[in-house]
Amino acid sequence: LMVKLTPTVTDITVTARAAIAGGADALSLVNTFTAMVIDIETRRPVLANRTGGLSGPAIKPIAVYLVHRVYREVAKPAGIPILGMGGIRNTTDGLEFLLAGATAVAVGTGSFLRPDCCQRVIDGLRDYCRRHNVAGIHDLIGTLQD
Repeated sequence: LMVKLTPTVTDITVTARAAIAGGADALSLVNTFTAMVIDIETRRPVLANRTGGLSGPAIKPIAVYLVHRVYREVAKPAGIPILGMGGIRNTTDGLEFLLAGATAVAVGTGSFLRPDCCQRVIDGLRDYCRRHNVAGIHDLIGTLQD
């Protein structure tokens, strides 16, 4: 069971621990952030539901931070893998998530912008590993130097 965590909590590590205690075999970070856009002429929300989910490149730095925090404080000690997501458009974005502690990454918005995005990320990861004499991406997971 993989549990997708919302970032809109006071402390995501509490949610991560609860998910694991409830039987999660893996964690997925992060879901969208609740957001709002206002039409300044009408002074009304642009979206019919008033709010919507903010995702994509705008959330990537926050998502990378949350992945690293959950990895360091919860997932690594528990031996639980993390699926990192949130604004991955290229190899560099994917690498950031892996270095932060994600075991794997998911590409959403990037594939809408470029249908070949996933293949480009995969090829880029292989190239990065080759250039840095890394046997595979598993050797990159959680290797952020603090």
